[in-house]
Amino acid sequence: MTRPGTAARDAGLQPERTRLAWRRTTLACSVTAVLALRQALRGTGSPLEVTGVAVIALVWVAFLWVAHRRIRLLAAARPAGLTLGAAAGAALCTVALAVFAMAVIV
Repeated sequence: MTRPGTAARDAGLQPERTRLAWRRTTLACSVTAVLALRQALRGTGSPLEVTGVAVIALVWVAFLWVAHRRIRLLAAARPAGLTLGAAAGAALCTVALAVFAMAVIV
């Protein structure tokens, strides 16, 4: 008889669902970044707007890097868990992109 918690973990379809969720989140983040960039580029071209565009682009690229890395790790037969740093990075990029998008729209 095996003790609870010592049996081999059967991941089932969970890694596939998680990978698809990361792809959907990446798509939503990309749409938000494009809309924010479009709105910022329609402005007067002030240094503040140019800085905003640069920051939005950098945050978007950072999120793409975190998401792509996680999607690649989920392709393994036994994917490792999400590290605290990666989770914090993804959350920070998501919140920052939302804040910058709202700042550009308002």
